[in-house]
Amino acid sequence: MAERETPARASRLAETGMAALFLAPSIILFALFFFYPFEQLVLRGLYRNNAQGTNLRYVGWSQYKDVLTGDDFRAGLVHSLQYVLYTVPAGLILGTLLAVAAHRKLRGIRIFQTIFSSTVATSVAVASVLFYVLLNSQTGVLKVDWLNDPNLALFGVSLSSIWQNLGLSFIIVLAGLQTVPTELMEAATLDGYGPVRRFFRITLPLISPVLLFLTVVLVIFALQAFAQIELISRGGPAGHSETLVYKIFQHQTPDQLGVGSVMAVGLFVVTFIVTLAQFLLLDRRVHYGD
Repeated sequence: MAERETPARASRLAETGMAALFLAPSIILFALFFFYPFEQLVLRGLYRNNAQGTNLRYVGWSQYKDVLTGDDFRAGLVHSLQYVLYTVPAGLILGTLLAVAAHRKLRGIRIFQTIFSSTVATSVAVASVLFYVLLNSQTGVLKVDWLNDPNLALFGVSLSSIWQNLGLSFIIVLAGLQTVPTELMEAATLDGYGPVRRFFRITLPLISPVLLFLTVVLVIFALQAFAQIELISRGGPAGHSETLVYKIFQHQTPDQLGVGSVMAVGLFVVTFIVTLAQFLLLDRRVHYGD
């Protein structure tokens, strides 16, 4: 019996060693560019400097408690979550509607697919400038006063993200629609299913893994939004559009690096929790085909 187990054990060891060999480059890259910087970020949050960047002193975990329970962090977190609510549902719905509209075998449909996906090639700076030109109350095309309204400034900024992410949403959902078997849709049509019923009863469940992935990506993008706010509203008016990333950016002076590091760690934890919650809650509603 032992003689039979020895070759199997040797084979498993060889497979484990081969797997470790192939994973080693990725592990090294993660260690150099994620784990080590993150460790330094966590440690940096335990110290505080003066305005000149000298007199580095250890303040311990009390700085984490003070910052993460403070009004500044709470306000930035609320604005970031508002930004998620503004951009993610709109991006999902609009991207899905455009993908369904363009998923047809018609002459010239490739032209419309190209137009709908074109925003994915637009940079954040270009999208922000475009919407600044549209929304600015003095020189804008629409001449609305949203950017000076505390209740509408963040919504006005979010329009640029919705527009820019529309191409990505369209491409991902369209790719998911192209995996839906044609035979299944034809069978549903023969059974008397109309377009709306086919979409909600057949198409939507089959592309639910794609929608889950897209939701996670859009949420992460929204939580990391910075350039749009810097270029369009500069956090105004009176800080009502300052997201957590924007507040982290403001704490880059030597005497505020510790506070900024704590906020960055807090943002990572929030992003991790939100992403994990999406997988745990939404995964139950996802249909994975055999």
